[in-house]
Amino acid sequence: MQPYPLDVIEYYLAPDGNDGWSGRLKEPNATRSDGPLATLRGALQKIRCLRERPVHLATPHVIGGLKGPVAVWLRGGRYPVAEPIVISGEDAVPVTFAACPGETPVLDGGVRIAGWQVRKSRGRTVWTADLPEVRAGQWFFRQLFVNGERRLRPRLPKQGLYRMESVPGMPLPAGWGEGGYTQFVSAGEDVKPFRNLTDVEVVYVHFWIEERSPIAAFDPAQRLVTMARPSHTNLVGSFGTQLADYYLDNVSEALSEPGEWYLDRAAGKLTYLPLPGETPETCDVVAPKALQLLRLTGAADGSRPVQYVRFRGITFQHTDWRHPGEGPRAETDLLANPSVKWFNRRNSAASGQAAADVPGVIHVEYARDCAFEDCTVRNVGWYGVFLGNGCHGIRIVGCELRDLGAGGVKVNGTAVGEPEAGRTGWNRIADNHIHQAGRIFHSAVGILSMHAAGNVIAHNHIHDLFYSGISCGWVWGYGPSVSHDNIIEKNHIHTIGQGLLSDMGGVYLLGVQPGTIVRGNLVHDVRKAHYGGWALYTDEGSSHVILEDNVCYATNGHLFHQHYGRENTVRNNILAFGEEAATAYSRVEPHVGVLYYRNILVSAGTPMFQNAYGDDQRRIVSDLNLFWDTQRSEPLLNRGPDGKQEWTLAQWRALGHDLHSVVADPGFADPAHGDFSLRADSPALRLGFSPIDLRDVGPRPPGARE
Repeated sequence: MQPYPLDVIEYYLAPDGNDGWSGRLKEPNATRSDGPLATLRGALQKIRCLRERPVHLATPHVIGGLKGPVAVWLRGGRYPVAEPIVISGEDAVPVTFAACPGETPVLDGGVRIAGWQVRKSRGRTVWTADLPEVRAGQWFFRQLFVNGERRLRPRLPKQGLYRMESVPGMPLPAGWGEGGYTQFVSAGEDVKPFRNLTDVEVVYVHFWIEERSPIAAFDPAQRLVTMARPSHTNLVGSFGTQLADYYLDNVSEALSEPGEWYLDRAAGKLTYLPLPGETPETCDVVAPKALQLLRLTGAADGSRPVQYVRFRGITFQHTDWRHPGEGPRAETDLLANPSVKWFNRRNSAASGQAAADVPGVIHVEYARDCAFEDCTVRNVGWYGVFLGNGCHGIRIVGCELRDLGAGGVKVNGTAVGEPEAGRTGWNRIADNHIHQAGRIFHSAVGILSMHAAGNVIAHNHIHDLFYSGISCGWVWGYGPSVSHDNIIEKNHIHTIGQGLLSDMGGVYLLGVQPGTIVRGNLVHDVRKAHYGGWALYTDEGSSHVILEDNVCYATNGHLFHQHYGRENTVRNNILAFGEEAATAYSRVEPHVGVLYYRNILVSAGTPMFQNAYGDDQRRIVSDLNLFWDTQRSEPLLNRGPDGKQEWTLAQWRALGHDLHSVVADPGFADPAHGDFSLRADSPALRLGFSPIDLRDVGPRPPGARE
C-alpha cells in the first residue's frame, strides 16, 4: 500500500476548446458552458493555479492543490503557435502532455495561405496570393509547405553548382583559414543584376560547411559579387587552388519549375507554380511564422530545473529559419551557449562545423528526467530538438524528425572551465527516424553531441543528409574534455554527404573520450565532394574510443579513417568496399594511434591500409584480421600517402604487422545487396571473429525498446 494516494489530475485540450472552461471534460457539454481547454498555455495556467494553493500540514506530500501527477490529453487537430510555449522551473510538477488515443494533435507554427488567384502564363498554371502583412514589412517567410511537403524557392543553376572565378585579395593556394571575404568574381553570366537582388542568397559549399549570405551588391562590368555576410573561411572548395562552388537561392527570374515559389516582399505577393494535379481546393499551403515551438527552461544556476515533463504522440511542425544573430531582434538562444559563440566569429555566413550555432525548434535547458516519446517534428527550419546546458536524464525516444532545415537532435552543455551547473549528459536518444535533414543548413548533423557525457545514442535510423550522421565530442586535439562514456550503438546510417560536402563520417568523433563506444552500427553509402567520405571517423585528438561490431560498406573514401589520436581500438568490424582504401591513419604520431584486431577488410582493388607507418610498431598494432580483395589475386596491404610506395602482405609482415592475419574469402551471404552475414564455415570465425547480428539495428517497435 502506498503511504499517500497518487491522484492523477486530468485535463483535456481541443482545437475547439476554450481556456475559460475547466478543461476537465473531453468534449464541450450540451450548453457549451464547459469543456476542454484550447491551448497548452491554458493548461499550464490551470496547473500553476493548482500548485500555488497553500500547503496543508497534514498532507506535506501535496504540492499546493496537486496530490499526484497531471495528464493533459490533446485531442486531434491543429493548435496554432505564434510564439514558443514556455515551461519553466516554476512549473516543476510531473505532467504528461499526450495525444488522445488514435488522434493526432499538431502544434503548428504556420499560417494557411488562402485567397489564391489562378491564371495561365506561358502555358503554365500560376497561383498568386496577396499578403498585406508582407507588403507592410511585418512578415517575411523563407519556407513554404504544400500538403506537408517542402517546396523550394527558385535557384540557379537548376542542377549542379556554379564555381567562383576569382576572389579579390585571397592568395592561392589556400586552405582552412580566417576567412572574412565578402567578394568574389562570378564566371560568365552566372550572376546578373537580378530583380530584388538583395533577396538573392549565395550558398557556397566548401570543406565541410556551407555558407549562406544575401547579395549586398553586384557590379556587372567586373562581374563582382559583394555579399552581406563575411565568409567564415577561405573561399576554396578544399585545400588548394580550386575555388568554392555555389548556387544562388531565391532568384525571382529563375521561377520556372512546377513546385517552385517566390515571395516578392516589396509587392507582398506570393507566387506558386503548382505540381500536376494540385488545385487550391485540394492543397493545404502553409507559410511559417514561428521560429521555435517549445522551450523547457529551468534556472541557469540549476537550482530549479524543469522536471518530469513528458510529451507523447505530439506533432510539432512548420517553423521558419534565420541565421544565428540575424535581424533586428536576435533570438536570445541563438548564441546563448558560450562554448559555441566563438564558432561563428564576426557573425559570418556559417559556423565552423556541423551548423553548431543553429538552435532547435524544441529548446531544452536546465531540465531533468523529461521525455519526448513517439513525437513527430517535421517541416522546420532549424535543428529539431536542442538539449542545452544542464540537461540530464532526457529521453528522445521513438520520434520521427524529418524535413529539417538543420539536423535532428543537438546536445551541448558547458565545457571544461565553464560552470558545473551547466554540465549535460546521461540522456537517451534512441529508436528515432531522422531523415530529409540539412535542407537549409547543409552541414548539420543527424545527431550532434558536443560537450556531453554518458549519452546513449542507439537504434536510430539516420539518412538523407549532407554531412555526418552522428557526431560526438567537441575538443580538437588532446585537451581536457567533458565528453566521455557515450554509447553509440545499433544505428542505421546511410545516404549522407551525397557529393555536396567533404570531411564527414557516418559516425564522427572528436577529442579524448575514455569510455566512448561505437558498436553494432550499420553505415553505408557515404559520398564526399572532394575528400573525406568515411563511415567511421576518429578526427583530431580522438582517443581511447572502442569501435567494434560495426558493418560499414560503400563509401567513396575510406571505411575507417583516423586523422590523429591515441589508442583507439578497432575490432570485430566488417569494412567493405571503400573506393580509396579500407582504412587510413593520416597523421601518424610516435605513439599507438590505432589497434586493429579481428576485422574483416574487403576491397575491390584498393589497399587495406593507407599511409606510411614505417617500422615503428608504436604507431599501429594490427593482427588477427582477414583480408580479401575481389579484384586482385593478392591484396595490396598498404599504400603510402604519395600513392607510389606499396606494401605486399610479406612486406607488411616484415614490419611486424598482421603476423597471424589471413587472406581468404570471408564467405558473405550476399554482399552485392548489403548482406554481410557469414557462412558457418567462414575462415573469419577461426580467427575469433564474432558474427554481427544486425536484425535489431535501427528503430525497434515500442514493446522491444529499453
